[in-house]
Amino acid sequence: MIEREKLDKVKHRFQEVESLMADPEVANDPDRMRELGQEHSRLEEVVEAIDRYERLLDERDELEGMIRDESGEMEALAKEELEQLETKLPAVEGDLKQKLIPKDPEEEKNAIVEIRAGAGGDEASLFAGDLFRLYTQYAKQQGWTYELIDASPGTQGGFREVIFAVKGEDVYGTLKYEAGVHRVQRVPETESSGRIHTSAATVAVLPEAEEVDVDINPSDLTIETFKATGPGGQSVNTTDSAVRIKHAPSGVEVSCQDEKSQHKNRSKAMRVLRSRVYEKKREEQQAEREEARRSMVGSGDRSAKIRTYNFPQDRVTDHRLEGGQKNHSLQPIMDGEIDPIIDALRAEEHAEKLANL
Repeated sequence: MIEREKLDKVKHRFQEVESLMADPEVANDPDRMRELGQEHSRLEEVVEAIDRYERLLDERDELEGMIRDESGEMEALAKEELEQLETKLPAVEGDLKQKLIPKDPEEEKNAIVEIRAGAGGDEASLFAGDLFRLYTQYAKQQGWTYELIDASPGTQGGFREVIFAVKGEDVYGTLKYEAGVHRVQRVPETESSGRIHTSAATVAVLPEAEEVDVDINPSDLTIETFKATGPGGQSVNTTDSAVRIKHAPSGVEVSCQDEKSQHKNRSKAMRVLRSRVYEKKREEQQAEREEARRSMVGSGDRSAKIRTYNFPQDRVTDHRLEGGQKNHSLQPIMDGEIDPIIDALRAEEHAEKLANL
């Protein structure tokens, strides 16, 4: 059973938001009104679910009172109605719990995905290329679109680094589970002795920040242009079309050379820079909260080695999951069919949040 006090707090906040939206001073602030409007829309749905739940609880109390006070036909009728009500209550309570879980507004945003080759030399770059293919295939399956922002090719193929944007519904809320270190175990094509190598690549997933999310002062930016380079560092362009932007307050630096146009490279670089600065601010806020939590429950960082792709054994193991959800066939995953893993991680996260309500 959900505590009435907790439900009363939600209803009180809903009334408070309605009062604020009716305040003429607040009505003249478009940003504040937009923020309150979004909160009102979310809370309205929750309050409707609370009303359904509380009506059932009140009905149950009445029927239990009738069973205590009445006899004969009235008592039998009350018992029958109570039995029917008890079958409805778990579903209504479950629906309310789901709605009470605070929704992270970041989850609906588009995402910037950054894949970097880690330990393992050329094989790590090839694996980074495999991960890029995996995620672009997944994006197509979801009906999303993606746009290459910047890429540094590996000397034997793949990428030393590749950055791309993904647009669609709930992109960040879905791809955020892919952030971390991905490890691969396989025999490289260049390995004549058949020895298995272990390589790694890191995946970073950032919510794509909009201009309203982060305020960047142009005077804080240092912008440089240079000639684009290909694998091995050779120049591939005769003009200074590549762009490097540094944000002095945060120390964030972004380069982009994917386009032939300096203007387009600058625009893409700013998108990445804005998202990285935004993410840095979010991480600083989360770090403060985590420090307090860690002092009580210890660290449970699961973002290090999140997944191993074992080619000889045709198996992908997600180290954050347990039991039958932990291991998967390799080829479907490499073809972008990662929904079973993401669904399991999302369900686990929801269960954890529900337990803390």
